[in-house]
Amino acid sequence: MALMSLPTPTLHTTRLRLRPFNDADANDLFALHSSAYVLRYWDAPPWTERVRAERFITACRQMAEAGTGARLAVDRVFDGTFIGWCSLNRWNPDYRSASLGYCFDDAAWGHGYATEAAHALLRWAFDTLDLNRVQAETDTRNVASARVLEKLGFVREGTLREDCVVNGEVSDSWVYGLIRREWRPSSEPVPAR
Repeated sequence: MALMSLPTPTLHTTRLRLRPFNDADANDLFALHSSAYVLRYWDAPPWTERVRAERFITACRQMAEAGTGARLAVDRVFDGTFIGWCSLNRWNPDYRSASLGYCFDDAAWGHGYATEAAHALLRWAFDTLDLNRVQAETDTRNVASARVLEKLGFVREGTLREDCVVNGEVSDSWVYGLIRREWRPSSEPVPAR
């Protein structure tokens, strides 16, 4: 069962705008996903061809049209700079669940942007989509991503042993879950200084 009646949102926070991807984002998206440093814990190699960005944007539109998720570009409000993306995918309306994901440019790390963007998306997930559970996974070596999830209230539920290969190396992932009753919508994340 798909959530076809829900349009892809544009969300705003004090410092960020989360919006649907458009064709003009292809160059910025390619720069983000072609960085070996940014993707060092990713379970897919960095992109080497710009056409990958175009396919990604097409896939974002298809996901929204099918009602199976939303992947949103994240821009800084003060200068309009694209700094990454945040997504809810694998929506399951029967179980009222979805998975959270995000990827940010390394220049945006350490400023609280991932936490702020994910918080906005989670508010939409629990308030508008009426989800009961949101899950996320991160490579066990990606301590910064684990911290983002924990700041948002996610609880580490377990370890997926040797579940993917990252840069040719077998890697474990932590599974995190956030249940509706544990969600703190009124507590805005505190931006890093």
